[in-house]
Amino acid sequence: MRRHRIAAAVAGLTLLALVAGCGVPVEDTAREVEQTGNNAPTAAPTPAVAASGPITETLYLLNDGHLVAVERKAPTPPDAQQLLADLLAGPIPAEQEAGLTSALTGTTAINSATDAAGSATVELSTALEGTGRSDDVLAFGQLVCTLSSRPDINQVVFTRQGQRVGVPRGNGALTEDPLTCADYANLVTQ
Repeated sequence: MRRHRIAAAVAGLTLLALVAGCGVPVEDTAREVEQTGNNAPTAAPTPAVAASGPITETLYLLNDGHLVAVERKAPTPPDAQQLLADLLAGPIPAEQEAGLTSALTGTTAINSATDAAGSATVELSTALEGTGRSDDVLAFGQLVCTLSSRPDINQVVFTRQGQRVGVPRGNGALTEDPLTCADYANLVTQ
């Protein structure tokens, strides 16, 4: 028992010495710390998005945990890969000011999107496979609803190395079946 007390005292003194010697002064109240130099956050570059054009593309972004359809103008009809690129670029400044976000911001887990015969195929890396977490559900909802917003895409499937993989529907249940925006209807704000 005495050994445990001595060990606890030594551990406590060691912790106290480490905290005291860390070089950060102790303060009685909280204060805002200014960020300077290389520690200041930098804004990610905003990709060029067409502000005008004869074509309307529909992307699904997020607002308060719900999918929201956003229309943007484009100079030419976007294929599945272009829609994917526009979606992965995230909300433009005006959309950000309106409170829109994306569950896909910063992801590198999507390799490509192709469309043929009424179906879009999204090739994933291993990092974004469905776990059923709510942010995964929203991310897949964004992908499916955006791609199926094109009139010639009726369904979306997800693959890894050419093989179908299970991804979450709007209710979190995993499926390898083709998906439509109707599978995420519970998350879409009208």
